[in-house]
Amino acid sequence: MPRNLSAWVDLTLHLFIMLLLIGLLSFYNSFLALTAFVVWVCLALFAKERCLDRSRRFERYCKSVIANVNELMNYAMERLPQAIFVVDAEGRIQWANSQAEGFLGAAPEQDADLKDYWPSIILEPVWGTEGEYVFAHEDKYYQVKYRPVKFAVHQPEYMVLFVEDVTGVARLKTEYQESRTVLCYIQIDNYDEVMQRQSEAERTSLLLAVNQALDNWLKNLGGFMRRVSDDLYIAVLERRALDKAMAEKFDVLDKVRQLQNTNRLPVTLSMGVAVAEAQSMAELGRQAQAGLDLALGRGGDQVAVALGGKTQFFGGRAKAVEKHTRVKARVVAHAVREIMEGADAVYVMGHHNEDFDSFGAAMGVALMARSLGKKTHIILSEMNAGIDKFEELLKGKEEYEGLFVHAEDVTTLDALNPALFVVDTHIPHLVADPTLLERVQQVVVIDHHRRSESFIKNPLLVYIEPASSSTSELVTELLMYFSDDMKLTRLVATALYSGIVVDTKNFAVQTGVRTFDAAAYLRRSGADPVVVRHLFRSDYETTVALARAEAHSVLYAGGLIVTSIPGPLANAQVIAAQTADSLLRIEGVRMSIVVFALSEDTVGISARSTGELNVQVIMEAFGGGGHQNVAGAQLKGRSVEDVLAEAIEKSKNYIEEFDSDESDTSAGR
Repeated sequence: MPRNLSAWVDLTLHLFIMLLLIGLLSFYNSFLALTAFVVWVCLALFAKERCLDRSRRFERYCKSVIANVNELMNYAMERLPQAIFVVDAEGRIQWANSQAEGFLGAAPEQDADLKDYWPSIILEPVWGTEGEYVFAHEDKYYQVKYRPVKFAVHQPEYMVLFVEDVTGVARLKTEYQESRTVLCYIQIDNYDEVMQRQSEAERTSLLLAVNQALDNWLKNLGGFMRRVSDDLYIAVLERRALDKAMAEKFDVLDKVRQLQNTNRLPVTLSMGVAVAEAQSMAELGRQAQAGLDLALGRGGDQVAVALGGKTQFFGGRAKAVEKHTRVKARVVAHAVREIMEGADAVYVMGHHNEDFDSFGAAMGVALMARSLGKKTHIILSEMNAGIDKFEELLKGKEEYEGLFVHAEDVTTLDALNPALFVVDTHIPHLVADPTLLERVQQVVVIDHHRRSESFIKNPLLVYIEPASSSTSELVTELLMYFSDDMKLTRLVATALYSGIVVDTKNFAVQTGVRTFDAAAYLRRSGADPVVVRHLFRSDYETTVALARAEAHSVLYAGGLIVTSIPGPLANAQVIAAQTADSLLRIEGVRMSIVVFALSEDTVGISARSTGELNVQVIMEAFGGGGHQNVAGAQLKGRSVEDVLAEAIEKSKNYIEEFDSDESDTSAGR
């Protein structure tokens, strides 16, 4: 219509000009002007009729097209293979096309709740937005594309949902995921200890029993296994089989642990498992090997599963087995000496807020470096109240001048080839100065804690022994083999001895034959128990806070006891550790947890176990770690009450699950 109106306006302009010309012609020849006027009138009438006719035809055309479009739209809404719903803010159906009946199984009623048909459909979280998602109902999968319906300001809000059956594609994706290759490295982690003093027949019989247990386990999972050495196996299975094994919590670990042998030592397995996702087979193999190393570094008897960019752990019930020989200690001592000889400066640091084990181990490593004439510094964090008494003993002694520096003072490194030794921790953000890890290429890690997923990147040498009582014990053994003429000073021997005493709770926890050998070596070197007792003495305020925390403790079923220290104290971490140790001596207690305020915005957790339960697993859920019997964590932006409630819940669930698994295992024996 507008185009025809525009044509009439154009013709009117032309006719007007022609009329002016006719008027001008009348001054010269009236007869010709009259003839031209008659022709002009006929032309004007013809032009008007043509425009009116075109206008009528255009109107008929528009009406016909609009009618067809409405019919096509109605056909699309009613016949396309999609269910279309218009719902209100409460999820009630306001309109649905005819295809909805085929999706729902019945024609939906007006104002019926869509969740009555599909309980899994999501509405509230996506209301007012655009997007899509897939949900499952019974044995089918549906894709939903949602859009808001725009109305006037005061009109009720609606959403339109376009629902399509994508069961075939979803099942294909699921089948693809479930059929992904899973590579598993399996190792008997205490092979040498179990096989000691056994006859050839006994060894063969025990290995046969292990092989049968693994073979039966993998047959049930539909996997394939091959033994590649005396204590190492490689298995290949599918992702669906891994999901089944994870649901069963890798019960093969318990079955193998029950195997009897003349040594009366339980056979334990460690596994590294990796799932083929987007990586190559070579990368898959490296991930599985890294998982096995991680499981062994955490003490063995467990499985490390690399899945979706994260590592999950299963097992970890058996205590780490103490090695009866010091062959590894001798080899590591020689490697440490070579690294120190090649460096022009040696830096040593422990974890943030150093304790006596961290400090004693650092003193021992510093003694090695100084015996070689190397420039040596021990880096301390800004919070080190736990070792302030020992620092007082070292003041005024010339041989220790310049040995200790604080993290904020190490802004530049003047050494061209420095070496950094990290003791009593392997977690990057827990060290005294995390920035130093990025500035030093040669990093050596010496620790006795079970290896966690978070680990210092690319260390030159790693010496982790979870079976050891303390890092001070490990460093003491390294000192024995570091040099034939190595002589410990009285203060260094006392520092190492205090580290062993504090981590073993005065030789009561995690103590083996090698622990007493190391302690005897330190005593011969001048370690003074009187000084150690002086270091461990507490003031009146600490004693009162300790008694108050014990008095407010609560004992739960299953052997769990918990308490809290609400107000920030100067030595809250020491009080919490002592409280946790003290509560563990109560009859029937298997696990103690103390939650305390470390600062205004930081809450700490100190956890202890008699050895039956693994507190490291619980602390890892809070982002912490530690040892099977001693662990802890620190959380920012949380209150003591919230953390205490969460710790109680997680500990109860762990104990309940542990006890139920134990009863199932006993019933199956």
